[in-house]
Amino acid sequence: MDELEKEINNEISIGKRIHIIRLNIQEEVGMELAPVYGFEFTPTFIFFDAQGNELWRMIGEFDPQLVRDSMQ
Repeated sequence: MDELEKEINNEISIGKRIHIIRLNIQEEVGMELAPVYGFEFTPTFIFFDAQGNELWRMIGEFDPQLVRDSMQ
């Protein structure tokens, strides 16, 4: 995730925008949002479009290529 985040930050200069938000479900904000977005397991990765609609989610192993493909 860290490497992908650096890569994405570099792409902002060419017009692509994405925000990566990390939540800890043991902290207050994470506990409040868990039932809203229906995540129970960590790690859970959820990708939203610009309107806030969930496009996909994955639990466990993260596939950075899926994020890259979703940005095109």
